[in-house]
Amino acid sequence: MLKQYKIRYFDFKLVLLVTALAVIGIFAVGSAEPELQNRQIAGFAFGLFLMLVISLFDYSVLLNLYWIMYVFNIVLLVLVIVMGKDAKGAQRWLNLAGIQFQPSELAKILIILFFAQFICKHRETLNTFKYIALCVILFAFPAGLILEQPDLSTTIVICLIFCVIMFIGGLSWKVIGGVLAVVIPAFMIFMYLILQPDQTLINEEHMYQLNRVIAFFNKEEYANSLGYQQEYSVMAIGSGQLTGKGYKNNQISSVKNANFIAEQQTDFIFAVIGEEFGFVGLCTVIILILLISVECMLIARRAKDLAGTIIAAGIGAMIGFQSFINIGVVTYLLPNTGLTLPFVSYGLTSLVSSFIGIGFVLNVGLQCKQK
Repeated sequence: MLKQYKIRYFDFKLVLLVTALAVIGIFAVGSAEPELQNRQIAGFAFGLFLMLVISLFDYSVLLNLYWIMYVFNIVLLVLVIVMGKDAKGAQRWLNLAGIQFQPSELAKILIILFFAQFICKHRETLNTFKYIALCVILFAFPAGLILEQPDLSTTIVICLIFCVIMFIGGLSWKVIGGVLAVVIPAFMIFMYLILQPDQTLINEEHMYQLNRVIAFFNKEEYANSLGYQQEYSVMAIGSGQLTGKGYKNNQISSVKNANFIAEQQTDFIFAVIGEEFGFVGLCTVIILILLISVECMLIARRAKDLAGTIIAAGIGAMIGFQSFINIGVVTYLLPNTGLTLPFVSYGLTSLVSSFIGIGFVLNVGLQCKQK
């Protein structure tokens, strides 16, 4: 599994980018919830270690275990439904051997790895109805289990990742056009129906998530209930102006210090950065995320095989889509979905999983076709 690699092919630039973003996260978490900063540092150190170790393992060999990865992923997600820990109306965490983690975060990586190998094994029949249907069914199992937790935000992210994987795998433009011609009108009709007062499509278990969507489209009516967090997060970002109010400031006007934003160390960490470091701090985070995603895509273009291309592009898409949704929520451009900002938000499973993903990208880079 371990191979001899040339150090000059190791992507130190990507390591530097993710490290810089994670360090910003450590400082931001330390300001939002000081007692969690040491845990974030520990997660950073562990994630960095795993990233470096995984970067040295030949992904081609690991992908031979793709069915084991798939079954392992399903088992973990089923265990969450059966014996998961409930918190704030969602059952997303699993406690095994005294270790609590969120399997849906790891599921993103396992889905990318599984389909990277599965598509390579069936690339000759890629655009047949049978193959596409099989891919959708295999994807639907983990996606359905994640949605059942309920975790709509992660479900949306993995659906976007799946679309990227299928596109990178070589799905025909004709198939893509046909799917979009059906999916887009169907989605619009579905949204119209669930926004009706007497809708029956969404059961009671998922009503809280539906109410968040309704609140987004009726901001004035729900501003003081479901929409208040996003209102305050925008206020915090705006108050930071160009350079911010300063790290761990004691200003009375601070939205963060007044605890107006719930979960400011996780879902709304971007607002904390905006208030304390201003527009400059926010742009720094966005640029780092963009550069990480672009670097993953560049590695994908140079990968030695299709599996490597799918892995690097899938991880890049995961970081990009998740960041876009998180920032969209914090800036009140999207409904509140409850999603962490990769490498920045507090959440050890999310942080470590992101580092694991980058570890695989680095290994793809080490085996790239050299000019």
